[in-house]
Order: sequence, then structure tokens, then C-alpha cells
Amino acid sequence: MNSGRIAFAGARIFDGRRILTGRALYVIGGVVEAIVPEAELPADVEVERLPGGILAPGFVDLQVNGGGGVMFNDAPEVGTLRRMAEAHAGLGTVALFPTLITDTSEHRSAAVDAVAEAVAQEVPGIAGLHLEGPHLSVSRKGAHDASLIRPMSDDDLEFLVGAASRLPRLLVTVAPESVTGGQMAALASAGVLVSLGHSDTGFDAARTAAAHGARMVTHLFNAMSGLGHREPGLVGAALASPALDAGLIADGFHVHPAAMAAALRAKAGPGEIFLVTDAMATAGSELSEFTLNGRVIRREAGRLTLSDGTLAGAHVDMARSLRVLTREAGVAVTRALAMATRIPARVGGLSDRFGAIEPGRPADIVHLDGELNLAAVWRRGVSVSLSPVPISQGAAS
Repeated sequence: MNSGRIAFAGARIFDGRRILTGRALYVIGGVVEAIVPEAELPADVEVERLPGGILAPGFVDLQVNGGGGVMFNDAPEVGTLRRMAEAHAGLGTVALFPTLITDTSEHRSAAVDAVAEAVAQEVPGIAGLHLEGPHLSVSRKGAHDASLIRPMSDDDLEFLVGAASRLPRLLVTVAPESVTGGQMAALASAGVLVSLGHSDTGFDAARTAAAHGARMVTHLFNAMSGLGHREPGLVGAALASPALDAGLIADGFHVHPAAMAAALRAKAGPGEIFLVTDAMATAGSELSEFTLNGRVIRREAGRLTLSDGTLAGAHVDMARSLRVLTREAGVAVTRALAMATRIPARVGGLSDRFGAIEPGRPADIVHLDGELNLAAVWRRGVSVSLSPVPISQGAAS
């Protein structure tokens, strides 16, 4: 199929901005040729007829801690990245940022080396690196190891600037309490996507951080100062600041659907809210528990928690997130789909390749059934095997 011609027909097509009906997706050699009325397809093209549903761009996820039974923190190596990417491809994600949460300097260096090598080897799906910590606030550590959290030093800044020069994309989550405005500006100037998170910062300080180059907020509402009527906190700054985009975990546990809906109504543009999974080792696997920095994390009824009940990442995929958004938060299907495709591709600097279905782009696409369950995935027009544990079909634990 990859060297031939094929058309996908019978489903509506979400091209990244709108849903088209009565059209077929024409692919040649794994690259999108056109979206055309089915009657205009060449007579000799192979047609794969789909039973309704929606064809959409493959998902883009900027926060992936693990998958396929492995965690990036446990073994920051190319083999780990390959396994994670394969597991998430089976869940519909065709581009991801493997995420290293707060760890030692040695692990951080190994993570940069691993992603750089994976990119050099053209491991499918590895599009950049997300370093979530260690320059965070202990008071908002969440599942991060407090003993490893620390302010950013000059050496840290030099390391991150150097890492940005080696990687296609580098996203770094920091707290304003642990990073100066000058350091944030230097990171932004080096091409690093600076995100604010795990922070107890106030509204004004968060807005100042945005002025110094921060462009994103990590997992909105979680591990950050909340929206108060006198002190709007980081949540308020994320919603009120046009320059800030914000990731959102839509598993129904991290954020109540009513809060999701309110945030989407309140967000000042052009900054937008997009989906992340914050997925852990359990994604695309049958694991019921694993360890992170020596602490056991258990999966029960769809939640991942430490022994004290603290949420520790998520057991959710993009398709399930779409269902939570549309069914429980009342989000229109087109907006929900954009939150899993076009918007994170833009935020992550990946819009040249991912997040849309249009001529000249690789045919990295997903098929969602009428209930927004994942039905099929194609990478460059070639079918991808779905991951063994169908989170997108409702499996919880």
C-alpha cells in the first residue's frame, strides 16, 4: 500500500479545522494526494470503505511519560523510546514528546542523548523532548520527588541551551519560584518552549514569566495555584494571558468536566487549550502497577495513584479524552479533535508535518467510530496494529 494508491471512503473527514462530508481521502505512496468527492476518484484506485465515523489526523501528545509497560525515567534509552512510540501509535498518537519528570542530572543527560539518537535513527513518532522539572516548586510537587527539586543554576541553563541545539524540539516545565526571568528569557531565545507548572506562583508573577518568554502551562489546574477571586493564581494567568497555551488532562479525574468547559469558555486567545495524556507505563499495556523513583504507583478504576492517593500521571489515551470532552464537558467534536491534533502540533512546533490532513503531508491518520472509539490507525498509509489494552474502548483497570 505504501508505494501504491489507495482511497479511504465512507467516513467524514476532519482536516484539522473542519469536518467534511461526502469526500474521500486519496493517498499515493503514503502521502495525501487530495480530499475529493468519491465520484472524482480515478477508476483504478483501490478503495478502502469505512463504516462511517471520522477520519482525522493522527494525534499529537506533548506529555508522555511512558507506555507499553515502560517508563522513560526508568531507562532513558532509545529502546525505551521505541517501545513507548509503538505503544502510543497503537493508541492513535503519531507524534509525541517523551517526558522525563524530575530526576538526577545524569538521567536528564541520558534523556537528551536518547532522544537525539532516536531522532537520528528516525524512530517513528519521537518528535522532541519534554523535561518536566527539576526546577519546580516543592509545595506543588505532585508525584515528583521533592528531594530532587531545586532552583535552576547557571550550569543547568547552559545544559538546557546546549540540549536545545541538539534536539528538534525541547519543552521544559519550570516554576517561576525556581527560575529567574533572565533564565526564562535565555531559554526562550535558544528556542526552548518554556512551560509553567508545578508552581504556587501568583497571577502577576505568572504574567511576568510570560513576558520573559514562557509560552505554555503544563496540565492546567493540576499542581498549580488555583483560581481565587482575589488571587487568580497560575490558573487565572493561563486563562487570561493571550500568549499562553495550556495542556489539559481530560481523563475525568484530574479535572472535573465542568471546570474543563469553564476554562474553554474563558481562555483568552490566540493562546489555546489542548489535550495531553500525561501517560505512564500502563498505556498500551496490561500493567496494574509500576514504580517511579522507587515509589509504587497503582492503577485502579482508571486512576494512577501513589500510596497516599496522590494522582501520578494518567491512564488515558487521546480517544478516551475526546469522549470525555464531548460527552461530559459538552465540547463540540470539531474543537475536541483540534485539541488532539492541530493545536498541540502548533504548540510543539510540528505543524509542518502533523495536525492536519492536506495534500503533500504523510498519511498519518486515525479512524474513529461513531462513538469516538479508536477503530484504526495508519502511518504513511500503512495500517498500524492497535495497542493490546483498548483504553479507547473504555477499559479502566
